[in-house]
Amino acid sequence: MSLDHLIHNVWFLGLFLQALLTGVLLIKRTWRTFPVFTSYTAFSLLESLVAWAVYIYKNQTAYLITYVVGESVLLILGLALVREIFTHLFSAHAGLRKVATLLFRVVVVLLMVLALTVISIKAPIGSSSLRIVVPIVEEAGRIVQVGLIMLLFLFSSAFGLRWRQHVFGVALGLGVTTVVELLAITLVPHVNKAMASALNLAHVVTFDLALLVWMGYLIAPEPVRSSVDVPKRAQLEQWNQAVMELISR
Repeated sequence: MSLDHLIHNVWFLGLFLQALLTGVLLIKRTWRTFPVFTSYTAFSLLESLVAWAVYIYKNQTAYLITYVVGESVLLILGLALVREIFTHLFSAHAGLRKVATLLFRVVVVLLMVLALTVISIKAPIGSSSLRIVVPIVEEAGRIVQVGLIMLLFLFSSAFGLRWRQHVFGVALGLGVTTVVELLAITLVPHVNKAMASALNLAHVVTFDLALLVWMGYLIAPEPVRSSVDVPKRAQLEQWNQAVMELISR
């Protein structure tokens, strides 16, 4: 079996897993708590189905349009999903959320500057080919997304926040697949065809694994908090109260 044929089979498996995940989201009514994640999953399934149909009919123009539109929407939804995870992570701590929001915005600006720098260097003004510009813009967008996901985990570590199981599962799956996708987009133009196919395979496999992670965390019940977490929660509430008092002065 050739590597390209294996990629197609794994891609087809991903279609099944995406449909299964969408069903889980609908059955558990996850759109009530994670509307952006539900939209991200549903649109990803739609894009994959359209891309698969267009690929079968070997229409390169239609495939390129599907890729550009699909990846653009998914990139926007992915950034919105990071914001949704951020909101859930700090939902019970208003004081810490205000501090984290300020830092979050500063980092967003810095990452946007970095992304625009990447675009200006790799796709100077005058470039008109979508095949050249789109991957570069996508790479810049993934840099922003990876940076924000890393910031979320740094926040949770610095503040000692306890992740709810479902929120952690969404963040973990998004983080892993985004990092691998960024590596693939960055390296593919600089390697030979065989290595490029291997990177594309790694990207598709990682996305399928992320789908399994999402389903696993969404299906599993939330664990009951143990007495060991009580001192940590009390300390966290003290920090949150201290920040609220400082802000209100």
